[in-house]
Amino acid sequence: MKEKLKIKISIGDRVYPLSIFPEQEESLRKAAKEINSMMKKYEQSYAVRDKQDVLAMCALQFANQLESLGKINNETKVDITNKLKDLNRLVENNLN
Repeated sequence: MKEKLKIKISIGDRVYPLSIFPEQEESLRKAAKEINSMMKKYEQSYAVRDKQDVLAMCALQFANQLESLGKINNETKVDITNKLKDLNRLVENNLN
């Protein structure tokens, strides 16, 4: 079993200690950096004093991005499936 790495991630002026697998470190640090950057933009753009409100806005933004990507992925899967069905029909027709 892999040994876990203990790191500290700072989000919104709070430090969160985590035990993670070494291969997760880079993506977690990038995610924290992205969250902090988005928080800063919201704080500069809106008169928000409560960090929880800013974090909620960030969470909503990220969830929206994931939902949009999911729809794109589903549309791509449907498109690929339809093309494969068309190819399969062409092959079957040419074999008969």
